[in-house]
Amino acid sequence: MFQLNLQFSNNKDTLRDYLEHVIGKSVSLTLTDNSTNLLSIKTKNNSVSVRMHWMFLNASNEVIREIVSFIKARRSRTPHIRKFIRENQTCLKKREQKSRRSKIRTQGRFHDLREIFDALNNEYFRSKIPASISWSKGSARRAVRKRTLGSYSKHTNTILINSVLDRKNVPNYFIRYVVYHEMLHSTLREKMKNGKKLVHTSEFRRRERLFKDYENAMAWEMRFS
Repeated sequence: MFQLNLQFSNNKDTLRDYLEHVIGKSVSLTLTDNSTNLLSIKTKNNSVSVRMHWMFLNASNEVIREIVSFIKARRSRTPHIRKFIRENQTCLKKREQKSRRSKIRTQGRFHDLREIFDALNNEYFRSKIPASISWSKGSARRAVRKRTLGSYSKHTNTILINSVLDRKNVPNYFIRYVVYHEMLHSTLREKMKNGKKLVHTSEFRRRERLFKDYENAMAWEMRFS
């Protein structure tokens, strides 16, 4: 009787051997870092190709047995697999954050976002904001039409600044204002009003006007738009 250990402890070969034994077919097992397609099965003749996220190497016996049932009958219910995925969301978030960090670009042709961020963090936030910052890689023209010169993602804790601002004729104080605006988003909570999400609260507007070049930035933005 082939017994399954309580945990595979990152042993890919043991898992593959177990699957081959209980399924009765040759198994090709591939571990991935894909946070979208966590488990996929392809069967051809007398062989099975299994692709799964590496976090399943630390799954319990009942989760692995449910994977076996899923391989044998694709329509079988998978409550243990779903629960395991919910309880291991941090594995997926780490991947997303790692991917986001790998795309970070702070040094532009004319403006250094890291230098701007650090100076603002020290001047206005006592260096307490831990967010990452980067020039965006999207369509600058489309973003300008939508008036999105900057954005903040709470999921990745990242500030993105539209690369259209990385120009010689864009004053440093205006970029500082856009960065400061997004830093406020990272530290001030949103509120609900009449069933709608309010991101620019009265407190946000009050803090926004504390930026020392606020008036100059507003005047330049009118010309820029």
